Amino acid sequence: MSNTEFPDDELRQEQEFIDGLYARVDALRGDAETSVGDALAQGNTPMQARLERDILVAERSGLLAALNAVDGSLCFGRIDLTSGITHHIGRIGLRTDDAERTPVLIDWRADVARPFYLATGHTPMGLRRRRHIATEGRRVTDLHDEILDLGDETRTGHEDPTGDAVLLAALNSARTGRMSDIVRTIQADQDRIIRAPHRGVLVVEGGPGTGKTAVALHRAAYLLYEHRELLAKRAVLIVGPNPAFLGYIGEVLPSLGETGVLLATVGELYPGVKATATDTPEAAAVKGRAGMADVLAEVVRSRQALPDPVIAIEHDREVLMLDDGLVNVARERTRAAKLPHNAAREHFEGHILNTLTELYAERIGTDPFDGSSLLDPSDITQIRDDLAENPEVWAAIDQLWPVLTPQRLVADFLAAPEEFLPAEDADAVRRPVTRRWTVADVPLLDEAAELLGEDDRLARERAERERERQIAYAQGVLDVSYASRTYEFEDKEEDDPEGSEVLSAHDIIDAERFAERHEEDDHRSAAERAAADRTWAFGHIIVDEAQELSPMAWRLLMRRSPTRSMTLVGDPAQTAEAAGVGSWDAILAPYVEDRWEHTRLGVNYRTPAEIMDVAAAVVRAENPEFEPPGSVRSTGVRPWARATDDLPGAVAKAVGELTPAEGRLAVIAPRDLHRSLAARLDGVTAGAEPDLTRTVVLLDPRQAKGLEFDSVLVVEPGRYGTSDLYVALTRATQRLGVLHTGALPASLAEALG
Repeated sequence: MSNTEFPDDELRQEQEFIDGLYARVDALRGDAETSVGDALAQGNTPMQARLERDILVAERSGLLAALNAVDGSLCFGRIDLTSGITHHIGRIGLRTDDAERTPVLIDWRADVARPFYLATGHTPMGLRRRRHIATEGRRVTDLHDEILDLGDETRTGHEDPTGDAVLLAALNSARTGRMSDIVRTIQADQDRIIRAPHRGVLVVEGGPGTGKTAVALHRAAYLLYEHRELLAKRAVLIVGPNPAFLGYIGEVLPSLGETGVLLATVGELYPGVKATATDTPEAAAVKGRAGMADVLAEVVRSRQALPDPVIAIEHDREVLMLDDGLVNVARERTRAAKLPHNAAREHFEGHILNTLTELYAERIGTDPFDGSSLLDPSDITQIRDDLAENPEVWAAIDQLWPVLTPQRLVADFLAAPEEFLPAEDADAVRRPVTRRWTVADVPLLDEAAELLGEDDRLARERAERERERQIAYAQGVLDVSYASRTYEFEDKEEDDPEGSEVLSAHDIIDAERFAERHEEDDHRSAAERAAADRTWAFGHIIVDEAQELSPMAWRLLMRRSPTRSMTLVGDPAQTAEAAGVGSWDAILAPYVEDRWEHTRLGVNYRTPAEIMDVAAAVVRAENPEFEPPGSVRSTGVRPWARATDDLPGAVAKAVGELTPAEGRLAVIAPRDLHRSLAARLDGVTAGAEPDLTRTVVLLDPRQAKGLEFDSVLVVEPGRYGTSDLYVALTRATQRLGVLHTGALPASLAEALG
């Protein structure tokens, strides 16, 4: 880097430091790639070496993923302590390669980095100066220094008098359709939440633009850093409101060097089902009620049938009658075991076989004179074994206590719900069996899976057969090894007439232990394994837009968090779903009572004051005590509203006016208008999941939750409920326009003047 390029000494020094960091990163990347290549080249290694190679590949690939994720923005800050020590702060930590392993770059999550986020002039925390380093790729472009020790007269020429330049630059930057991390600009109130202890339930409440989603994601990254061993095994689950939102936030954690997190919607939390369809509000409300758990339990009990009136079973020229009294005894004894339906079937089978055995034994083995039994225990056992081979017996058991799948149980219930629900509720949820699953169905499937359980006898049998196969294979390997070693020893016996004690594999390990040692390891990440396992217990769960989830959805999530280690993020003022709980007390009381912590973010970083004033007026018309988060900035641009008789044409014209030179624009409109509006907008399609990276996107209010755009055009606001309108009005970071054909809501009209 020549002096003419960087005449400023401070810039030059930081550039030299950054160059050194990337030289180290490139060396690490090269070492990793070489190690992976060497490992992969050993394709003909024995079983043990192959497993070791696979593990090495996984480890090295994880390192490569972390290095690639932070490439281009590795270091973003520096803190100078009054003691003379200097620390550079970055996205990951790096150390020297010598024996001392001296830190070169401090991970932003380390305790020593906290003053970078918390120090103030009033509480400098031992800092003399805090420096923000701006980069483009690997090139240093600017420095912003905050002097925290006012007694120090040293100046660099890069002082930021307010200390807000970096934050305001981030807030005013053009949006890309993907959420950016806030690791450079974490504020003190956000930092305290990010680093809060991970045990128990933490509720983070905040209005639009307070950064609650970004805080939750950075909290996930912090917990993975602080509790790496635990969470690497159990994984972290992040639940979002819809697929578009998950795509929007999907790059944040990789940019922080974390890739082992499972992101999912509620509709994706039942393995094998990916539900994206939605119900009517009425159907979603019915399906989401906590009482649906009792309804499904009754549906399962209804499938544990009684004969109507009897079942006749022919066995060895005798006809045995199973009436409702006999079957009811077997049913109640089975239910008394309190096992899930499918797991309990083995007990029911035993009771029925015992009942039939008694009937048959009494029929053929009773002395006609004194009524005593003519059969000994071995005869009784043989009769039972013979009955167990009778297909009619199993047909009767299948009729009385069938093996059920969650999918079949829920589908049959929704096709004919009138037996279990009031008429109005039944009409709301009824649908053909062939309909695809909706998001509200997934908690029902999960509840059904809990009620049904699994009859794992077949799985155990398959596992045992596979184990026997592995042992047989291992025995063959040992036999070959023994034969080879014996031949080698005999070959050398002439040179060693006194003999040698030679150990073979046979002497130190048997086939069973050898097979166990070489079983195929599962090299999937914890997140990948968790996604395929309905019973997985996560180390921590983060739920965004938590106020929108139904009671049944909370039952699903609580099963996946037996330790109740959760971070819940949301805003009750934005509750829009008919099944949404909205109240934190109502959500948590059934599971943790009052043992949870609540914190609130009260600063709006996204929405300019001019727009926030309009949105707040809409909510205050319904709730006069509503207090919105305070905006940190003002753009001087007032929102506007226009009436029109040609809505598609007016939207096309307004899009042309509002579309930024850089950044993104959202048209937020009722779903039934999307097709006509998309026809007038270049490159915009209706009906598919929105591509948020496009310059212009078309959304409905529910799809817009949690997202942000440079400019927003709200269409037909009179058709929205208060919470939906509040969401739509607070998505813009710069400009807001409103188009309508009918009258505006009175509160909105008044606020817009």
